[in-house]
Amino acid sequence: MYRFLLSRQWVILTLVSLVLIPVMAELGFWQLHRHERRVAQNELIEDNLAAPPVPVTELTSPGHTVPRADYWRHVTATGTYDPAHEVVVRRRTDNDERVGVHVLTPLVLADGRAVLVNRGWVPAAADQSAYPAVPPPPGGEVTVTGRLMADETTRASGIKDLSGLPPRQIMLIDSEQQAARLGRPVLGGYLQQSAPEPAGGAPELIAEPDHETIGAHMAYAVQWWLFAAGVPVGWVVLVRREKRDRAERAATPATPAADGTPAAAGAPAG
Repeated sequence: MYRFLLSRQWVILTLVSLVLIPVMAELGFWQLHRHERRVAQNELIEDNLAAPPVPVTELTSPGHTVPRADYWRHVTATGTYDPAHEVVVRRRTDNDERVGVHVLTPLVLADGRAVLVNRGWVPAAADQSAYPAVPPPPGGEVTVTGRLMADETTRASGIKDLSGLPPRQIMLIDSEQQAARLGRPVLGGYLQQSAPEPAGGAPELIAEPDHETIGAHMAYAVQWWLFAAGVPVGWVVLVRREKRDRAERAATPATPAADGTPAAAGAPAG
């Protein structure tokens, strides 16, 4: 009755179905894990943004790698800006997705150490090799509040070639690299300024990270699982249809040909 399942066509179809089921199920779990990571990240961002600011020296020090648990923590730093060692970070977008640069200025603390402050976004110069117009930082002693961020790495960013850049322009924010330039200890990570507001609104402060959107990962997970469940159902439907079609062809009576020769069973009359 089901001997047709041993045919080459049906063996291939069955094997493909058996492969598709676990693949689709795994894709569903992959999307589920992405959903769970996004939810966990949103919770971390929300909790850290709500936490009261602490002095930056309580969370980081020279050579320190900022752990993920401290990302986006509000910190404060008091010191004097060092505009002579200011640099810009290329290929950064503002809150409206316009491409420009971020302004990175060292803030020298009372003990001689420095912390890197990302003061915000400004448009890039028309000539990419030229230094853009950057509003100077405030003079004298200032207190800055911002979100603590980890050093950027080539592996996480996907940027491989960091050579051949114009003077005072960088691609990644790296506290150890900047410490070598400054000739003084620099706290690990950097501070993404959130207060005070710069005079004239420039540089443009970086907005808080999105911690409400969770994306469609859960919907995609359910879709993949439905597809996985639909494969065996579809296979059964095809098998039953093939069995029915074969039974109907077998039940069709033979019709004699015009010359009196019996036609094959199921063959149309001439």
